[in-house]
Amino acid sequence: MPLTSAASSNESALPTFIWDDALIRRYDLSGPRYTSYPTAVEFTPNYSVEDMVKAAGRSKASGSPLSLYTHLPFCAHLCYYCACNKVITKKRDKAMPYVERVLKEAAIQSKLFGADRPVRQLHWGGGTPTFLPRDVMQHLMAGYSELFNLQSDENRDYSVEIDPREVDQDTLPTLWELGFNRISLGVQDVNPAVQKAVNRVQPRDMTEAVLNEARRLGFRSINLDLIYGLPYQTPESFAETLEAVIEMSPDRLSVFSYAHLPDRFYPQTRIQSDTLPTPQQKLTILHNTINRLLEAGYEYIGMDHFAKPDDSLSVAQREGRLHRNFQGYTTHSDCDLVSLGVSAIGQTDDAYFQNNHDLPSWEKAIDAGQLAITRGVSLTRDDRIRRWVIGQLICQFRLDRQQFAAEWNEDFDRYFSDELNRLKPMVQDELVADDGSRLQVQPAGRLLIRAICQIFDLYRKEGASQRFSRII
Repeated sequence: MPLTSAASSNESALPTFIWDDALIRRYDLSGPRYTSYPTAVEFTPNYSVEDMVKAAGRSKASGSPLSLYTHLPFCAHLCYYCACNKVITKKRDKAMPYVERVLKEAAIQSKLFGADRPVRQLHWGGGTPTFLPRDVMQHLMAGYSELFNLQSDENRDYSVEIDPREVDQDTLPTLWELGFNRISLGVQDVNPAVQKAVNRVQPRDMTEAVLNEARRLGFRSINLDLIYGLPYQTPESFAETLEAVIEMSPDRLSVFSYAHLPDRFYPQTRIQSDTLPTPQQKLTILHNTINRLLEAGYEYIGMDHFAKPDDSLSVAQREGRLHRNFQGYTTHSDCDLVSLGVSAIGQTDDAYFQNNHDLPSWEKAIDAGQLAITRGVSLTRDDRIRRWVIGQLICQFRLDRQQFAAEWNEDFDRYFSDELNRLKPMVQDELVADDGSRLQVQPAGRLLIRAICQIFDLYRKEGASQRFSRII
């Protein structure tokens, strides 16, 4: 039975959301998450450091603002569900040598991209960034201040991922002093049995204390991460977790689906398959979660993400300027992405490039005074056009033909005649509406947005490969 959740009566509010079991069964195949287009599957080892240097030069000439991402891979504890590139260690003295290398890499990239360009967005991801001792955090940010044009105004978006288990009394004040103004807290589930099964014991009051202290200091757009599909989760238990989280009232919520792939990710071998919820239970959990969050006043940004109506993500979506990159949804569409550290992925208007995934190999390249780029892709004009189209659909849930023509000097219907023909079943199923002037993702299509975007993905024209997760 379809589920309908009404939006606000305000005309600019996001449209009604509809859950339709029959459509979900029909379209819930595998497909990309479109944090990039072309996707990382299309990255090639033939992309060289020289190619990246040229891309950085073109970026520098544009003078656009920058986004600065740092991958900090260290974790003191192993979470069994994790599929991130990480180093499990209790030895905090490993942090400083890694940071020194990051700063060496940053010095090279600062010259390539231009040291004077304003860094409007900055993010530390992991791993566990708060694994870094206080003096190492200060050293890293001081180095960035010398190499890049860091900002201090209210419009900056400087965020950091936080494990509440790795927070002491100095952590949040230090991050605030260093210029961070947004945080994301890893929670996953507040149920003790689930936490024990994934080796992440984190009492609710620990999370709540960090969140409250962050609010007191002035952090905004505080995000909490949840994961559904973990051991011993049921629709009933996850509903209880959700109520606890709603009481904490974060500004944003990310609700990720756990993909059990023990053959690919060794830590997941510690999770017993027979303890996991069934696919139908997972769908029920997601169904109930979306319904409850909409009832609680959150807006559905897309896929895994929810935000309060006054949050900058919700505002950007209503105003048609939401963007998506490797950090997820963002309000900074004009920023080229400088990425530092092992496995980090950078982006310019016409290229993507990724560092070596292997830590010793990355270290060796940096120690030799070289960049550690091992793969990437140069975008054709067609890639850029399709990226724009997919970005409009997955971020704004609409695409305006007149805006497309103004941006690309192309006729949308002529350029995408084949795609529009393949879109017709989705129009008939009321996933998408097409009034001749724009495509509008309908209430039943929002959950299936990855399937809609896939129509415009030239590399997926014959269907998605199994290298992608299921859409839901």
